[in-house]
Amino acid sequence: MIKPDIVARRIGGEGQPIAIVDGFHPDPDALRVFALAAAFEPGRHHYPGIRAALPADYFAKVRPALGPVLREVLGAANGIELLDASFSIVTTPPGELGIEQRLPHVDAVQPGRIALVHYLSEGDGTAFFRHRATGFETIDAARSPGYLAALNAELRADPPAAAYPFGDTALFERIAHVEARYNRAVIYRSALLHSGAIAPGAVLDSDPARGRLTVTAFLAAQ
Repeated sequence: MIKPDIVARRIGGEGQPIAIVDGFHPDPDALRVFALAAAFEPGRHHYPGIRAALPADYFAKVRPALGPVLREVLGAANGIELLDASFSIVTTPPGELGIEQRLPHVDAVQPGRIALVHYLSEGDGTAFFRHRATGFETIDAARSPGYLAALNAELRADPPAAAYPFGDTALFERIAHVEARYNRAVIYRSALLHSGAIAPGAVLDSDPARGRLTVTAFLAAQ
């Protein structure tokens, strides 16, 4: 069995940690076969695509790679609660995106929340951003009111074009980009401003064999 290759980085002016793990799952081909037969449904919580259930043993299989990251990179040494996890495929055309989907976002402002994206296809990865007006790269409960007030004022004055966040924009500066590679995972704190780095002109196919197939998961440190 190939040992996972774990690289820890600190990004942006705030120096937040992220982990990039190659060889995340011991049998990614079997995982893709499972996804090909899965029943996908529309995503929730503004996700611009479709989702399906994972194999029951998914987290048992990735624990050797995930455990050290949670403990040593993100400081979650006292256990983790799984909040949500699924196969995910981005399918929404840029012209059909809502305003929230055209912007970098955070998954949670509560402390201890952690996000995971496991790429099961090549192509578009994940990008991280700084909000230019506030300088914020992470949004916690204390920052959220001021950030939302500033952002909403900007959106009223000049709504973003119908496109996925990818590079620098008038409102956000891209501070890091993790390229998608087959069986690579990126793990980071949910408070980081981020987005799927969906390139202009990307093919957004709903077929798991051809689309941007990932596993997305959300965890809470105990």
